[in-house]
Amino acid sequence: MELTERKKKVLRSVVDLYISTAEPVGSKAITELPDMKYSSATIRNEMADLTTMGYLEQPHTSAGRIPSAAGYRLYVDELMADYRLSIDETKSINIAIEEKMQRVDKMVERVAKLVSQATDLPAISFSARQGDATVKRFELLEAGAGSFILVVMLSNDEVVNKLIKLPVNIGDTDLKLLSALLNATMTELSVEEFTAGLLDRVMRSAGAAASLVPVIVEFTTETLRKQGSGNMAVAGQMRLLNHPEYRNIDKAQQVISGLDEEALSNLPAVMMNEHGTKVLVGPENVAAELKDTSVVMTKFDIGDGMEAMIGVVGPTRMDYAKVTARLSYFAESLSKVFAKPEQAQLPEPVSDESHKEA
Repeated sequence: MELTERKKKVLRSVVDLYISTAEPVGSKAITELPDMKYSSATIRNEMADLTTMGYLEQPHTSAGRIPSAAGYRLYVDELMADYRLSIDETKSINIAIEEKMQRVDKMVERVAKLVSQATDLPAISFSARQGDATVKRFELLEAGAGSFILVVMLSNDEVVNKLIKLPVNIGDTDLKLLSALLNATMTELSVEEFTAGLLDRVMRSAGAAASLVPVIVEFTTETLRKQGSGNMAVAGQMRLLNHPEYRNIDKAQQVISGLDEEALSNLPAVMMNEHGTKVLVGPENVAAELKDTSVVMTKFDIGDGMEAMIGVVGPTRMDYAKVTARLSYFAESLSKVFAKPEQAQLPEPVSDESHKEA
């Protein structure tokens, strides 16, 4: 059965009405729309066809239709109109960012709260360094009193160090030889390449300083793992209770209990090779806890080799156009704020006449 332009128009109308009312949509409601010029009988036939094709569902025998996951997917991919933020919306986002986003190290938690407030949905925020860091150079510096400082310079230009106690039989010459050995064998390696075999080979070549090698390798691998991991925050889980889908306490509790960092930890991986905004509708979600929800995410750079992701979790009946517009605006604004703080300027608000197109 062909998905004609008329069927697409009817489907878009059903989704828009269901988003705004949270009630099953009947043919009468669609015929009353200003731009709908078809008869009630025609609309009923098109809705029946869309149900047969899997884009609509009928929750009860006598009820109207609601969109299915496939219907939402087609809506997001092809049918939804662009949403232009109003001047009040852009101003409120700009003020929130300017007032509350003062320090990068607290960005993740604060952004999650801001996004949740702006969308009235549970929000997630994530930041991590781009790509896998490796060691660029090792330095071993005598610190006196039977100890030395291990300095590890990483490929992302970060420098970390650790004070390590020296065995009595190791001197400055031994440290210099060990430093040369480390730089010859353990630089430009991923954390997965720090194997037991490598440790054994380096220890056999380290001479009197062999006992220091396990300590150095442990600190180095721990440092690289921290570089590869990201920071995640979740905020606003209880906002789901504002939506009619979750008036049932048991259903709400089940979904809210699944909205934690562990359940959402796979979402950044979904955005690994993505740019811009991605929408996961219902069963498309990677986590079992999210199978009855939709997730909208967008990824952006924040400078200094860091990238970030923001997203929201909500009912499949969410206003995708509005949520996507707000997340995109957040991403654009935050990217500018953190890339060059001294020169950052937030995007100009759109005019008062901005609106959601029909």
